[in-house]
Amino acid sequence: MGGGGVQRWLKMSKYLPDYGWIPVVYTPSNTDTANYDDSLNVEVPDDFKVIRKDIWEPFEWYKRFLGKSKNEKIQPGFLQESETNPFLQKLSVWIRGNLFIPDAKMYWIKPSIHFLTDFVKKEQIDMVISTGPPHSNHLIAKGIKRKTGIKWLADFRDPWTNIDYYDKLMLTGWADKKHRKLEKSVFEQADEVVTVSWSWAEEFFRITGRMPEVVTNGYDPLDFKGDVKYEQGDILNLTHIGSMNKDRNPHTLWQAIADLIEKGRIDPLKIRIKFIGPTDVSVFEELKNINLSDIFEYVGNLPHKEVIDHIIKSDVLLLPLNDTPNIKGVIPGKLYEYLASRRPILCIGMVDGDSAKIIRESEAGSIFDFKDLQGIQTYLLDSIMKISAGGLESNTNIPEKYSRQHLAGEMCKILDGIS
Repeated sequence: MGGGGVQRWLKMSKYLPDYGWIPVVYTPSNTDTANYDDSLNVEVPDDFKVIRKDIWEPFEWYKRFLGKSKNEKIQPGFLQESETNPFLQKLSVWIRGNLFIPDAKMYWIKPSIHFLTDFVKKEQIDMVISTGPPHSNHLIAKGIKRKTGIKWLADFRDPWTNIDYYDKLMLTGWADKKHRKLEKSVFEQADEVVTVSWSWAEEFFRITGRMPEVVTNGYDPLDFKGDVKYEQGDILNLTHIGSMNKDRNPHTLWQAIADLIEKGRIDPLKIRIKFIGPTDVSVFEELKNINLSDIFEYVGNLPHKEVIDHIIKSDVLLLPLNDTPNIKGVIPGKLYEYLASRRPILCIGMVDGDSAKIIRESEAGSIFDFKDLQGIQTYLLDSIMKISAGGLESNTNIPEKYSRQHLAGEMCKILDGIS
């Protein structure tokens, strides 16, 4: 699977053996994945044990319902890469939120518990780790623990009932209660719970009464050992990697660029915006409406190695955060790879959030509030001036504590503590 979410446990699994833990991965063999990246196979050692079992998912029905082609990929969250009938889209969201609890992988739970109960006994497995979303993974682990008594660590890469789109699921009171009951049961029964940001840990504590450990995401230094280097040009290249959904669309940045071009303060030939990864159709519509279509380039999904190359070659890396109430704990996984590239980061979001904290401590870029039009314009003009004068400075402070190998060690300390 491609994209940012897969990197956490792909890299954890790569480095766990350095600390005495040998991973065995259980995963679907036929899941409907939005983005495949075969290049990541080189990260998996030859002797790595992977167990694959079939899964039934409702995506084929979902595509027919919305009039999408069989081969069209369904992006996670609420990202829409093409126009959809508004009524059918709304109805499909209601069905998703109220009938598929906790998510569309729910039909994998019972068969997996049945299969893995025997497997962990036979193979003398010491620990089960579930990572979610999808939170169905946690329910599989909960079932295995109930039947075998095995130790269990639940890893939350994203929140459950406090995720940014939870209020968009149009949940009935019954469905909301069900989600919250399941979430709390995971926190009550897991031997340890881990999440990826400090604010999310506090939010989980407020919701469930239990404070998770924090092991952040990170970067793999080996990904940045290639031959690609940054080369100064005469155009300001801004690059965004990963998913850009409607809530993440940086309206103020686009308006800042459009205003500066209209007033003749920026030559449109001297600025370029590149999107790498799935991008919501509303982003393209907005850029077209404010006459910025000519300065952006949509690349789409790429193998992870090629994504890293684009990051390294960019002048400025864009980090727009979701403009939602629970944004404080959001730290996009791309931030850590941005750090490792040493290129300046332009972050637009909550100026006192967890992402801003990391950028400041690393002296890696600039942070602006969602609506700070003047600040963003000043930043753009200053960056273009520096490009003309010889180039933007590289960041030299890359915290080792965010390397994947170090983070695997932190995770193993937790595993050692509950084994």
